[in-house]
Amino acid sequence: MPHRTHAMVEDRVRTNKAMGLANLPSSAREVNAGWVLAASIAADPDAWTRLLGCYDDEVLARAEPVTMRHRLYHVPATLARHARRRLVRIDRTWPYKDAFITCWDRLRAIPAPT
Repeated sequence: MPHRTHAMVEDRVRTNKAMGLANLPSSAREVNAGWVLAASIAADPDAWTRLLGCYDDEVLARAEPVTMRHRLYHVPATLARHARRRLVRIDRTWPYKDAFITCWDRLRAIPAPT
């Protein structure tokens, strides 16, 4: 069992590297410390989105950040306002429309922290 736990840690490290941890911008320690913090902050919402919004989709539940960006985060849509409401108009021909809507509805159903 410890080998599987180690493999899961290696998966998270690989994911964090894909989120920007592999590109340290400076030779200064303080700048790189800020960069590591920003990369970690960017990796957390990605992991929670997969865990809470895409848990039953076999591809997206284990997807790498590149796949998540391509299928969920880069949405061909327009934002509109009408009658004090915000509307998202998603392109009907987009092949990942249903996966995005399912994930979005699940994430919106989570109650706000009190």
